[in-house]
Amino acid sequence: MAEILVQAASDLVGKTLGESGLRERDISALTLQRGTNVIPNPSDRHVLEAGDRLLSFGKLEEMRSMIPSRRRRTRKVKKLPAEPIHEV
Repeated sequence: MAEILVQAASDLVGKTLGESGLRERDISALTLQRGTNVIPNPSDRHVLEAGDRLLSFGKLEEMRSMIPSRRRRTRKVKKLPAEPIHEV
């Protein structure tokens, strides 16, 4: 079991649960939480919105694959000046 958060940039936004492809990935939505409302056993006709939380049951590997990979933080290294810096 896992909670899937529908991010604003997700391709799930605007799709119904039936169109989402969750069932093809062997993932079942047990509840849909939208704000303070919880919809138990949501139907395939529910349209997903950004910020929705799906309490889901299914293959752990499939649910993990839906989590966007974290972006690596790249540290920008400043180049040292050609001439040494002297304190005045």
